[in-house]
Amino acid sequence: MGLIPCNVIPEEILTDHPKRFRAMFIESANPVHSLADSQRMREAFRALELSVVIDVAMTETAAQADYVLPAASQFEKAEATFFNLEFPRNGFHLRQPLFEPRPGTLPEAEIHARLVEALGELDDRHYRLLRRAAGLGMTAFGLAFAWKSHRDKQVARYAPVVLYRALAQRLPAGMAAAAALWGICQMYVRSNPVPAGRAGFGGSPLRAGNELFDAIISSPSGVVFAVSEYAESWQAVRHPGQRINLHLPELMPELASLEAGQPGGDTEYPFVLSAGERRSDTSNTSIRDPAWHRKGPFGTLRISPQDAASLGCTDGDWVRITTRRGSADAPVEISSELQPGHVSLPNGHGIDYHQADGALVRRGVALNELTSTEDRDPIAGTPWHKHVAARIESRRVQ
Repeated sequence: MGLIPCNVIPEEILTDHPKRFRAMFIESANPVHSLADSQRMREAFRALELSVVIDVAMTETAAQADYVLPAASQFEKAEATFFNLEFPRNGFHLRQPLFEPRPGTLPEAEIHARLVEALGELDDRHYRLLRRAAGLGMTAFGLAFAWKSHRDKQVARYAPVVLYRALAQRLPAGMAAAAALWGICQMYVRSNPVPAGRAGFGGSPLRAGNELFDAIISSPSGVVFAVSEYAESWQAVRHPGQRINLHLPELMPELASLEAGQPGGDTEYPFVLSAGERRSDTSNTSIRDPAWHRKGPFGTLRISPQDAASLGCTDGDWVRITTRRGSADAPVEISSELQPGHVSLPNGHGIDYHQADGALVRRGVALNELTSTEDRDPIAGTPWHKHVAARIESRRVQ
């Protein structure tokens, strides 16, 4: 059915139609906590016929799943970072594992392989020739893989799993999960021969791809894989005349409406809540233990000095935030960065953490207990996380 906005998933599950979502396979994501309207998302999860989660932590989503497959952490497997901000010299860093995976956990590549094999999609027949070719060198392996994937559609269809099984014996200890990068390297040098060549990976595509793959595997501090020129960046714009069409008919009425000025206020919910401000002390929900936060205010509601004065509150006072979907309490942090009428809460808080003694700890506000999937952009379907109508009330509690 193609891609859909994540926040309409509950509708795709709960709406009664023949093609509704009946099962979900979720990997390294926490939609019950991270997508709008957690209440609705939990209801949808309970209606699924099957739900499977692969993750490094027992997240709010994992707690709702039928099956949880524990993955090794980022320190126990080959792991990559994909923030590519080094133009025109573009680098790639494959981090090497520091520890063995904890008992009962596996790298995702091993989990994927076992699932595909358990379904009867792949077995040793698909790997045998490729393993022998890898023993002869990567040139032989590349030729064998091209022949095998052309002859056997299962090899092409499940290429990442096949590469993982076929190349594991050739890679350093703990690096087998990076085998799928071989295929990416081969595609990259063929699609981008000029910047790859400037970075030292030119000539025969097969050899260049092999050399790039070996450099990534053997370079713990990263490798430059492309050297580009600014003038070339416009070649990526493939529209006629290298122009991007910004005239979208669906958006024109919205733009025209801006000339009318500020929209009318909501007397019942007069504040605009930015639900999910990224702050220097926030993290994603895979970091569960709140003890990592050692200094400074935690989970504060940032509010302008003018609004704090009108509410009669100061730094550290507690207030209640109420939206059409729910309520939560948070301490105040007065900030001149906020315009009057606007408040913000940080992302990544309000998560459940079980301490060693079994006690449940939850700190901060779970933002999506306050948001609704119904308040969303009519075109993209994205909820208005940065424009949630809210009411603020002073509370003299700790």
